[in-house]
Amino acid sequence: MSKLKSDADSAERQLASFIAKFTPEIAAFTEAALARMRARFPNALELVYDNYIALAIGFGPSERASEAIFSIAVFPKWVSLFFLQAKGLSDPHGVLRGSGSVARHVVLKTLDVLDDPAVVDLMEQALETAKVPLVAGGEHRLVIKSVSAKQRPRRD
Repeated sequence: MSKLKSDADSAERQLASFIAKFTPEIAAFTEAALARMRARFPNALELVYDNYIALAIGFGPSERASEAIFSIAVFPKWVSLFFLQAKGLSDPHGVLRGSGSVARHVVLKTLDVLDDPAVVDLMEQALETAKVPLVAGGEHRLVIKSVSAKQRPRRD
């Protein structure tokens, strides 16, 4: 097995172990949401941060967190889709939550939220206005960026 394949397998195993810390319901929901995001953005790099408060999986064009466009944030009781460059997005349906001037989010009450026309429109706008666009034909890669030594309980 090549080193690249081995590194990719290792990162996937690590991500699976992070997700497994959550309840089976949240873990299954997270895996399904990730599958949809990977299908929608097959050339995005995934940046994983197993932080104190949440598990965050960013989607962007490079390993620079500042260039990530979206992230899936996993909390003990819910999963959210974050728009990491939300400033200037037109949200006539008022689906974005949060008061941040840069990042805003949508709580994923069901997986169908990812296909809601208002959310899809926001995703398209985010791609069009991203600081650095996703690379057409780029290769998907999963990168574990950080793991916090101290974490809030993943199951409430």
